[in-house]
Amino acid sequence: LFFCPNTDCKEERRVRANDREYNEKFQYASNCIVTSKYNVITFLPVNLFEQFQEVANTYFLFLLILQLIPQISSLSWFTTIVPLVLVLSITAVKDATDDYFRHKSDNQVNNRQSQVVIHGSLQKEKWMNVRVGDIIKLENNQFVAADLLLLSSSEPHSLCYIETAELDGETNMKVRQSLSVTAELGDPNSLASFDGEVVCEPPNNKLDRFCGLLCWRDCKYPLSNHNMLLRGCVLRNTETCYGLVIFAGPDTKLMQNSGRTKFKRTSIDRLMNTLVLWIFGFMVCMGVILAVGNAVWEREVGSLFQSYLAWDLPVDNFLFSAFLSFWSYVIILNTVVPISLYVSVEVIRLGHSYFINWDRKMFCPQCNTAAEARTTTLNEELGQVEYIFSDKTGTLTQNIMSFSKCSINGHAYGGSCGLMRQK
Repeated sequence: LFFCPNTDCKEERRVRANDREYNEKFQYASNCIVTSKYNVITFLPVNLFEQFQEVANTYFLFLLILQLIPQISSLSWFTTIVPLVLVLSITAVKDATDDYFRHKSDNQVNNRQSQVVIHGSLQKEKWMNVRVGDIIKLENNQFVAADLLLLSSSEPHSLCYIETAELDGETNMKVRQSLSVTAELGDPNSLASFDGEVVCEPPNNKLDRFCGLLCWRDCKYPLSNHNMLLRGCVLRNTETCYGLVIFAGPDTKLMQNSGRTKFKRTSIDRLMNTLVLWIFGFMVCMGVILAVGNAVWEREVGSLFQSYLAWDLPVDNFLFSAFLSFWSYVIILNTVVPISLYVSVEVIRLGHSYFINWDRKMFCPQCNTAAEARTTTLNEELGQVEYIFSDKTGTLTQNIMSFSKCSINGHAYGGSCGLMRQK
């Protein structure tokens, strides 16, 4: 087995260049990515499961079940199912809208074009059709389609420069270099005959580590992170370069770090759930007090009227009557829990997201880009930020340096006065 001392794994991944048939035996993932949560089939069950994790929704479902029992129900079940369905529908529409934009973004990324070396010529392929073992040509200012092993570059010494802002937030250029034995492979014809095999670590989320070997022409060459171009990087200040796909799609380090989209709750959601629990506890206490009163009355006074005011079946004693009365009072007092509050909050969130998109003060004229609320779930968190932590200056200042003034050989350049002689 392949073993890398810098990692904890003892597995290996084998990739042979220009040999899809060999690589497909290992059933490696394709380069198609999916960041959405639902599809047409799973949307309804998954979304309902997530919504019923809310305390209020579970409570009203429980209340609806109670109202379907004729022995304890004193109100029509329509009084509960209508607002419950309204809340579930509004939330479902909102979640479906958010997920639609995720699907749209996935389709846009998966349909980007990339140049792949096939039979000695460059052919355009969609990112989703790129496979492990393919050799890709990258041009300046182009996004890297997958995790690539750099084979050659148009720059001297087979160097290339990349920007990793989407991976680590840093805008400064980073240098990558190919192995000297592959640096001579600078055209599609020579790359088409390249049959080297890479033996490396399995997919992981460590952005700064890579360990592997390139086996070619009966020799083995060690590989490191310095030879890798990761998905999400942008090629900068480099005319062209070629790379061998090692990890694709969900196996790339970018996707390994993204994780699964989670159902997020804001502090207001947690506060409302807490309040609902307290109100529900208060309602249960009221129901217990009224049920105890019912039991006392049925035992002391109600028994005197049994001859002409008998208990309904299947009630046969005052304790069971009190038990049924408790659930009847829970149904009667259900309006204590404000389900309309949840409806109002969902409508306000939806409206607030449109106000963010329409806000002219948040429009950036330099980029010709308006603000965009990508989700309607976390809007209220924007007004509750208490602390902002910054690791370095460039995080908040765009890393822009403006020339002010300098002095060269007694002359002052710059400033509001332009060129003037220093006295």
